[in-house]
Amino acid sequence: MSETNNRLVMKLKTGDVVIELRPDLAPLASERLRTLSEQGFYDGVKFHRVIEGFMAQGGDPTGTGSGGSDLPDLKAEFTREAKFERGTLGMARTMNPNSANSQFFIMFQPTPSLDGQYTIAGQVVSGMEHIDQVKRGAGASGMVKDPDTIISMRPEA
Repeated sequence: MSETNNRLVMKLKTGDVVIELRPDLAPLASERLRTLSEQGFYDGVKFHRVIEGFMAQGGDPTGTGSGGSDLPDLKAEFTREAKFERGTLGMARTMNPNSANSQFFIMFQPTPSLDGQYTIAGQVVSGMEHIDQVKRGAGASGMVKDPDTIISMRPEA
């Protein structure tokens, strides 16, 4: 078997975002993102929660923030080996640390308070300017009215 390419390409209306998965930090979460991307799960899914200066969250097919895939939730893969910097992709979860499923968020800027508290599954390596253009939400929740969508997300060919 050949070495697996650990990159995903997310197509947005403004252009492509390339995400380098981090199976060295989060093998379960990296595999989940790859599997769901291969299945086309993220196609047409909204960035339902976007907070200026913090992050853009997507990956919920219901667009409500409470949905996920049919696959079981993932065990937490927290680390102190990497930090939540600009472009870091983390797995969203409830208050239960072992509840990540399909939702993820991409950081607009470093947020040290998340370090060691959420699973880091990837890093944007190109196209962060397109994440910067995702429509922002309002209020403390950051819920977005008429949100931008992921056109498609697939493993890099």
